[in-house]
Amino acid sequence: MRPVSGREFARLLERKGWTLLRVNGSHHIYGKTGVEARLSVPIHGNEVLKRGLVTHLAKLAGVSLDEN
Repeated sequence: MRPVSGREFARLLERKGWTLLRVNGSHHIYGKTGVEARLSVPIHGNEVLKRGLVTHLAKLAGVSLDEN
């Protein structure tokens, strides 16, 4: 898995049908119709997200970082 920033991950979510619901500080909250989960993506400039967080968010969103 390659390193990914919060901004890149947010773009990936939007391409997969997730919509930005609100922004709370530096955290962007995403939701998708038909999915109960809400994803909170920290966006701190181009800072790389930690591997565990990316894995967790990708699993909840049902996306693979290898397919983008």
